Amino acid sequence: MLTIYHNPRCSKSRQALEILQQHSLDITVVEYLKQPLSPAELEALLAKLGMTPRQLLRTGEQDYKDLQLSQTTKSDQQLIAAMSQYPKLMERPIVVRGDKAVVGRPPERVLELLA
Repeated sequence: MLTIYHNPRCSKSRQALEILQQHSLDITVVEYLKQPLSPAELEALLAKLGMTPRQLLRTGEQDYKDLQLSQTTKSDQQLIAAMSQYPKLMERPIVVRGDKAVVGRPPERVLELLA
């Protein structure tokens, strides 16, 4: 079973979902802008991705600038709290299978979880 953290307004997210659907897989779609992840869920997701909170941030978002998240003094906990409160700060799409996850950029990266 796969879970995709999806934003239907994002072309990359739609492309990744389409790739997964072409493989007739059991997919759970989580629209994370409507159902933001808790800090604990984000920590677990980061562990599966093998990424730091800073690596998962979308630095072009206005909230990133407004919250001054570029400051290196911000702790991982502060970055995770910001992504939980402002979910559009989180890179997308993210696909999870078991204990592994990938950011679907480019969308074809989701195929790594099917091997």
